[in-house]
Amino acid sequence: MAYQENDTYGMYSAGKSGTHKGPGPELMGANTLIGDHVHNSEDEHLGEIKEIMLDMRTGQIAYAVLAQGGVFTLGEKLYAVPWSALKLDTENKRILLNVPKARFEDAPGFNSDQWPNMADSIWADATQNFYESRKSDL
Repeated sequence: MAYQENDTYGMYSAGKSGTHKGPGPELMGANTLIGDHVHNSEDEHLGEIKEIMLDMRTGQIAYAVLAQGGVFTLGEKLYAVPWSALKLDTENKRILLNVPKARFEDAPGFNSDQWPNMADSIWADATQNFYESRKSDL
């Protein structure tokens, strides 16, 4: 699914004059990103965005929770990906995460019954380090 399909307000479409209307893609509604597919630069599908986690202390987006596999949440694995590791691909209307699929599948994950304490600094540092260390490998 692409963010334009969730755009109930028409923020990302061209107006009657053919010019862009609305705030996107520089500013986007969080709800329009839920369900977006996430791919890597090799065009491998990594998962889809299930949730966007806000840091209520700073007002910043902390993580996108990606889901991979499973059917109707059964058997799916969830990953908290630092928002800074994701990029918007406006040409293909999707989100990019520059991590090879095999490495992504080895990322720290969890299931919907056992969410980690994302506010825990040790967990947050380990998660951030996993994705930051992968940037230097690519």
